[in-house]
Amino acid sequence: MGDLFPDLGPEVPIISGVAHDSTESLATVRRVPNEPGMAAKVFTMLAEAGVNVDMIVQASASTGTADISFTVPGTAAAKVQEVLQEKQGELGFQSFDVDPNVGKVAVVGVGMKTHSGLAAKFFNALSDKGVNVLMISTSEIRIAALVPLEQLNDAVKALHTAYGLDADQVEAVVYGGTGR
Repeated sequence: MGDLFPDLGPEVPIISGVAHDSTESLATVRRVPNEPGMAAKVFTMLAEAGVNVDMIVQASASTGTADISFTVPGTAAAKVQEVLQEKQGELGFQSFDVDPNVGKVAVVGVGMKTHSGLAAKFFNALSDKGVNVLMISTSEIRIAALVPLEQLNDAVKALHTAYGLDADQVEAVVYGGTGR
């Protein structure tokens, strides 16, 4: 796979860890005019207000509008509400809401790029535990899902088990070096 995804050998796990964040908020801007540049306007206004955005999903409707959902740090939820209230007339959306009762869970690993079935395992593990997926985000080394906050711990446990990351004892890998 080249320099970005080198073959690290058979002893390197495909999935190296499960991460979670219980401090996210989900914002949804509803019935935004579905035209070029609207997402740019929404996210430019948020950027100018100093809001960091993580996961983003846009769903178009046959009515010529779209819903844009995105996650932000929970500490930014009030700023998002302030910006959206102030800019509603300019952006032309119908309504918005901000939900702080969500959490993000993700699996990470450099082996994801070269192995199939990892997304199926991810979503089957969550489904088997009755965890509802609200939003999905992926990259070459990560699959992340936004879930209801009350289901976050169940999601983390389910993914640890599904990917064989449960352990009876903790092992540490220490790499020696010069410290530079």
